[in-house]
Amino acid sequence: MQKLSYDQLVAVRLTPDQAPTASKHPIVAVLHDIRSLYNVGSIFRSADAFGIERLVLCGYTPQPPRTEIAKTALGADLVVSYSVCESVYEAVRDLRDAGYHVFAAEVAHGSMLPQNLGPHHFPLAMIFGNELTGVPDDLLALCEGALEIPMFGTKHSLNVAVAAGVLLSTAVHRYRETSP
Repeated sequence: MQKLSYDQLVAVRLTPDQAPTASKHPIVAVLHDIRSLYNVGSIFRSADAFGIERLVLCGYTPQPPRTEIAKTALGADLVVSYSVCESVYEAVRDLRDAGYHVFAAEVAHGSMLPQNLGPHHFPLAMIFGNELTGVPDDLLALCEGALEIPMFGTKHSLNVAVAAGVLLSTAVHRYRETSP
């Protein structure tokens, strides 16, 4: 076994010119009050890797162009579609009106494991909350449910960018496995 060279990798990936018109998975990530620019950049990179539709940046979540976002996004901030909505409540209303099933990435009573997503959960919007406080209770109340990452160690949560990578990956795989 030998890892692929940079040229071999580039040959099988989308170019930045192809990215805007490439087919996307019907998944939106809503970033609410994320404080770390590096976390935002990392989530941009995961959004690109998993081919999700777009990001919605809400509250005081920083937006491109910013050097710190670009550092961890590695160019994904230039190709991933995103919008800015000051009010996360307005963003949730608009997504629900557009037919999205809105879930919070949160540990909550009655939360669902992401591997249990089915075709009836798409199009899907996932809300990722502040690094310290998560998704506020009043926002969680507007969601159809919560998606909880199974944890088997001593900690009860992951860094928001890591959690976004896990949940976006799982959601994309569930969509591809269960949708026609």
